[in-house]
Amino acid sequence: MKAIKINLPASLLNLEVVDLPDPGQPGSGELRVRLRASSLNFHDYAVVTGKMPTDQGRIPMADGAGVVEAVGDGVHEFKVGDHVFSCFFPHWNEGEPAIGDFSTTPGDGVDGFAQEVVVKPSHWFTRSPGGFTHEQASTLTTAGLTAWRALVVNGGLKAGDTVLVLGTGGVSIFALQMAKAMGATVIATSSSDEKLKKVKALGADHTINYRKQPEWGREVLALTSGRGVDHVIEVGGAGTLPQSIIAGRIGGHIALIGVLTGGVGEVPTAALMAKQQRLQGLIVGSRQHQKDLVRGLEAMGIKPVIDSIFALEDIAKAFAHEESGAHFGKICLSF
Repeated sequence: MKAIKINLPASLLNLEVVDLPDPGQPGSGELRVRLRASSLNFHDYAVVTGKMPTDQGRIPMADGAGVVEAVGDGVHEFKVGDHVFSCFFPHWNEGEPAIGDFSTTPGDGVDGFAQEVVVKPSHWFTRSPGGFTHEQASTLTTAGLTAWRALVVNGGLKAGDTVLVLGTGGVSIFALQMAKAMGATVIATSSSDEKLKKVKALGADHTINYRKQPEWGREVLALTSGRGVDHVIEVGGAGTLPQSIIAGRIGGHIALIGVLTGGVGEVPTAALMAKQQRLQGLIVGSRQHQKDLVRGLEAMGIKPVIDSIFALEDIAKAFAHEESGAHFGKICLSF
């Protein structure tokens, strides 16, 4: 079967297409899944380019979606023919997070889903939403679930809330779609006027070009009559957090999801304290969160925004497209 491996030193030039032995039939508690799609995330990019070190020969990609081909003894949740997608933390089933690293994350600490067939314990997967293509389902493992946990699980989003989404990456677009479907007002930022037109078409109520308005926190306050937003989808990290604190309301919620502007930096702690805001870091979510996400998406009728689809063997071209920043929505691999 076809697979992708990372050769060290990791780079887009050192991604190799290989043939691996078929993994065979599932044992007790396992599934055999014919993978059909994956989707790219910043975390995957960091792994394949060496920014987040991994082992020689690692199979990348945390996201995977496909069809159950066989079930082992004791598996009652799935049957042959079911459409499923992978869990980012296969061993975090429910409850409070108990994992603070990526040692169990497919495509990083263990082999991922850039391969045609896997045999894994059944708790590595959940059912895909009805009516989703495999490409659409593959976008949910990381980006979709992160947005869901930020807004619904941690944020307690409700109709009438205001949400600020930074940029137009996968998590931010999912957050925009979910927030609008649940009756919230959404403000979106980008450095591209063309992308701001696209988020407007997706339902964003207000847009801000942060290159033209570097003090965009003040602009958010103006758009909310001085109150500030209830929720911030903070994907930038240290470089954007000061403006996010300004943009948030007193007692508001800031979901710290990404570190696109760097892993360390100064935090205006006095401003955070004065506004009595809740700054909460998060990494994706549990298997139970994922099952709740599936039910939520089916109820809301949301479908992911997909920018482009590449063949598995063109994975380096797909990451180069992500690297360019030209995409809008998710980039997928189709097997």
